[in-house]
Amino acid sequence: MKLYNQLLNEFKRAQTGYSTIAIIGQSCIGSVAAMVLLMNHMAPAIKLTLLFLVTILCMAYNGAVLAQLSTKTTFNLLVLSVFFSIITIIGNLV
Repeated sequence: MKLYNQLLNEFKRAQTGYSTIAIIGQSCIGSVAAMVLLMNHMAPAIKLTLLFLVTILCMAYNGAVLAQLSTKTTFNLLVLSVFFSIITIIGNLV
């Protein structure tokens, strides 16, 4: 929890710059997650559900930045989006 608070405070300090950089990074990670999902052979319903979640979470963060939501909400969406995308990548590569 201490690390989370430190990262949140740093994000608050320079939100404009970090949001811009994070959009690029999180979109790239989300794109890799989508690619890995589409390359994997699994049931179409599961594949499309996971693809939907990856896409929605990436879009939610981008929308939060554009809508200038609160710093904590924006940061939480960033963490959730990146975490879910990374878990999806790892889950499909193993």
